[in-house]
Amino acid sequence: MNNFQEKVTFIWDLADLLRGTYKRNEYQKVILPFTVLKRFDSSLEHSKKDIISEYNQFKDQFDDLGHLYAAAKDKDGNELGFFNYSEYDFKSLLADPEHIEENLMHYLDCFSPNVQDIFDNFYIKTHIARLSKANLLLLLIKKFSESKVDLHPDRVSNHEMGTIFEELIRKFAEQSNEEAGEHFTPRDVVELMTKLMFIENGLTLQEKNLIRLIYDPACGTGGMLTSCKDYINEINKSIEVVLYGQEINQEIYAICKADMLIKGEQAENIKGPSSTLSDDQLPNEKFHYMISNPPYGRKWEQDKEVVFNEAEKGYSGRFGAGTPRINDGQLLFLQHMLSKMKDDEKSRIAVITNGSPLFTGDAGSGESNIRKWIIENDYLEAIIGLPEQLFYNTGIRTYVWILTNEKPDERVGKIQLIDSSSKFKKMRKSLGNKRNYLHEEDITGILDLYSKFEENDNSKIFDNEDFGYTKVVVERPLQLNYKINEERLDNLYAINAFAKFAESKSKDLDIKLKEEETGKQKQEAIFSALKKIDGVYTNWDKFEAQAKKALKPFNLSSALIKNIIIALSEHDDEAEYVADGKGNKKPDAKLRDTEKIPLKKDIEDYFEEEVIKYYSDAWMDRKKDKIGYEINFTQHFYKYEPPRPLEEIEADIKKVTAEIQELIKEDLDEV
Repeated sequence: MNNFQEKVTFIWDLADLLRGTYKRNEYQKVILPFTVLKRFDSSLEHSKKDIISEYNQFKDQFDDLGHLYAAAKDKDGNELGFFNYSEYDFKSLLADPEHIEENLMHYLDCFSPNVQDIFDNFYIKTHIARLSKANLLLLLIKKFSESKVDLHPDRVSNHEMGTIFEELIRKFAEQSNEEAGEHFTPRDVVELMTKLMFIENGLTLQEKNLIRLIYDPACGTGGMLTSCKDYINEINKSIEVVLYGQEINQEIYAICKADMLIKGEQAENIKGPSSTLSDDQLPNEKFHYMISNPPYGRKWEQDKEVVFNEAEKGYSGRFGAGTPRINDGQLLFLQHMLSKMKDDEKSRIAVITNGSPLFTGDAGSGESNIRKWIIENDYLEAIIGLPEQLFYNTGIRTYVWILTNEKPDERVGKIQLIDSSSKFKKMRKSLGNKRNYLHEEDITGILDLYSKFEENDNSKIFDNEDFGYTKVVVERPLQLNYKINEERLDNLYAINAFAKFAESKSKDLDIKLKEEETGKQKQEAIFSALKKIDGVYTNWDKFEAQAKKALKPFNLSSALIKNIIIALSEHDDEAEYVADGKGNKKPDAKLRDTEKIPLKKDIEDYFEEEVIKYYSDAWMDRKKDKIGYEINFTQHFYKYEPPRPLEEIEADIKKVTAEIQELIKEDLDEV
């Protein structure tokens, strides 16, 4: 590629013009749309006269300007996919500096709708007004008209232009660090995900004239989509790769769509700007490959009405397996992608999440039910734990999930976990939270672990059932003793009905005080009546008889008397069991517990070994059984490291203490 880096550097350096008027993290808001505008302007140069002639000839005969697409062609006769019927271009704009803002606005209004959509989402007109006010607009147009930034298709092909644009996006993303992390995935991570998705493919990529559809539901600037197409075309250039995506952020959507249009892709397949979860703009499409880095831990409250409606449809909707808690939509994106798999062909998915979707949520929760559905349908092929500090906006551990609707025979019913936390190199200079990167040898090492599909320190292979468990409720009998003393009587104030005796709803102060006083007297009278019950009881029925007798004058409800008895009781392992009307032992809610019993274990055997051995009178309430799934990734790769010897720790403490004392001495000497 001739002068590729020179063009990138020149355009990048134009940002210096904006210093003072724009903040550093705002430079891309101007430079990227003007780069796109310059490319469109250069690309239209060959057919400019034909478009204007076509427009002037038929402008009064058609309601829309769709016929102008056919007039906008490159020198080889290929349609560009966009047009502009204004007589202005970058050169003629400079010829009238007094009216450059007005003329540039007119120029923008004459673009085809697909290009206007891009610039509307760039908010370019707002920036034009801002630049004009700062006396920078004419200067910027002049700079973009210099030969060093000649973006004419004769000098820069669509592919080269896409690469230039991608490099600018990357540089701006790295410069803005944390803000960029929401929309830009580092190249090393994209490369790994791409290769993991394609490393095993029953969909052979060697056949001629195949069509392969690739989708990213949170496509950002489109880097993942481009990476996939480049990978496929390196293998087989005859394959027609069609890219699809959707993006919620307006400016990022504009960047992605512009990049696709510049590269000659079908830019209309990039949808947005809107949320994929609540506004799926590709409802009828299914895809061969899907790749994405959806947002971590972001609330989906704005999407909840549509999401809940979809969930109610069951598996005919996108979220039939369940809905996670409102503060994290990662598992919704995962379900959405699985719903987009081909019905009669193989589909593969590579998606990044943080640790939350692996284990958050107990049995019966939305998260657990989604994992249950994914695993029991045998969609999950592998999870790769990545090193920390790979992303611009977060240093936490992240994971790549590989999913498919058609596993190879050796992987059927299996899930591979790969720990690649140690496979990274340190960066010379940090970019936000990104302090590490995946070197080519690291990526190769991870792919090797995946491909060999063998057990070792960094690769574990499990049956699907290994991640499932039955959550069983374990009950222990209610055993209480009953006694009247001041401490236990105070517990009665925690009973709502008892406390209300001393409350009044009257707005008349005199009446209110009188009613409250009467209530307090009733409470004291109840205390006095109960104090007549002597001794300690260990049998509910016997104490209940005494309590009812003492409380009979107060005409209390059965429910309140029961609550009073409980308030006057304490657990006692030596007391008699409390029974219901049928003589069955009542459970003690305070002693209630649960056990997570692996699906592969017999529940009765487990209960005998792990519970009855310690609590012989315990029992299981099997009506409350729930099946759950979780992937405790770290647990499977945990390595015990014994603490350092005390002597070594003591020696370190003495050394540090001596150093501190020496520093204090030096400070005192200086004084």
